Amino acid sequence: MSQFFQIHPDNPQARLIREAVKILRSGGVIVYPTDSCYALGCALGDKQAMERLLAIREIDLKHHLTLVCHDLSALAHYAKVDNGQFRMLKAATPGSYTFILQATKEVPRRTLHPKRSTIGLRVPDHPTTQALLAELGEPILSSTLLLPGEDEPMTDPYEIRDRLEHSVDLVIDGGWCGTEPTTVIDMTDGVELLRAGKGDPAIFGL
Repeated sequence: MSQFFQIHPDNPQARLIREAVKILRSGGVIVYPTDSCYALGCALGDKQAMERLLAIREIDLKHHLTLVCHDLSALAHYAKVDNGQFRMLKAATPGSYTFILQATKEVPRRTLHPKRSTIGLRVPDHPTTQALLAELGEPILSSTLLLPGEDEPMTDPYEIRDRLEHSVDLVIDGGWCGTEPTTVIDMTDGVELLRAGKGDPAIFGL
């Protein structure tokens, strides 16, 4: 049975943030709000939690997982970023973008795309997400909360709890997040728009 925290979207309660991070550190899978839509998340170093997350989505690693990072310096720790890429990333973060980049050795191989050694990375613009990341001190391994057979991500925290109360360890009610996922930009070979979403791709000339 999952726990259910109501966390204020603009002024997240520190006590609940600490409890949520305890759940992540103990191998939990959580549902949490972001600046685009709700997401599933777990600790980067926990293989079993990652496998649970993949099972909920019914996906494999050919579908990129995302490292949700506190800031651009954290992102650059986990991805190979040249000067030109860094300037583009700086202009777009924090925001509703996911970037596909070559991973550094800091990223466990079991989390990477099996053929490309790439991973999704993003820096969200949401107080609750940022508070979780600051308390955790490392990225959250994440995927959009889009369940098998559904066309749009789930948005109602109470419905999420009803559907996933036996699959996840915590559902955070952070209010309305919308249904539009992030804009996905592949930066491994130039700049390519893979998915148009909430973030404006015009900032990359796309």
